[in-house]
Amino acid sequence: MDLRISPSILAADFARLADEMSRVPTADWFHVDVMDQHFVPNLTLGLPVVDALVAATDTPIDCHLMIEDPDRWAPRYAEAGARSVTVHAEAAADIPGCARDIRAQGSRAGLALKPGTPLADHLDHLAHFDMLLVMTVEPGFGGQSFRTDQLEKVRDARRELDARGLELWVQVDGGVDEDTIAACAEAGADTFVAGSAVYGADDPAAAVTALRAAAARACRH
Repeated sequence: MDLRISPSILAADFARLADEMSRVPTADWFHVDVMDQHFVPNLTLGLPVVDALVAATDTPIDCHLMIEDPDRWAPRYAEAGARSVTVHAEAAADIPGCARDIRAQGSRAGLALKPGTPLADHLDHLAHFDMLLVMTVEPGFGGQSFRTDQLEKVRDARRELDARGLELWVQVDGGVDEDTIAACAEAGADTFVAGSAVYGADDPAAAVTALRAAAARACRH
């Protein structure tokens, strides 16, 4: 199983984002949280910043849209150069249509589920996507504690994908660190968003390497 570590720039220094990305050459992706102060109570950044981030790094950008009306906005993030764009099932009016429009721009399409959103409600949507994001915290704020109750959703997702012959990445986001990443990998996740665990470390690049090693050990066991 290929494993991917995506440092979340939500935990980086917003005044020095290009420099902050350059500190982590070991990253597989960079995770960019777009929040609109409506779907979630926080406000972060938008299209102009994503456009600048894409130009500042060769590492692919993964945009997680925590916004209202992703049907309208998601294709624009793909057009701006984000290699992966994730929309929330709770916000999209036409979930398969969102995936189609993102993919039409040449990007991977992701579907995100809040902790309280049942996987069963969206099983028929999975075939339209390239990634399923299981939120292991409530979306909207960084630095929250990992919710172990979401591991069963990760396990269910992996079982369903295998049973349906679908090759989606399973991403987890929220409270991922060296203490929790093993449980996520054992449950079937292969793509891990880590914010504080990376940018709160003295050496962010080494932190990514350590996270990947911890996930790999868990997969081998």
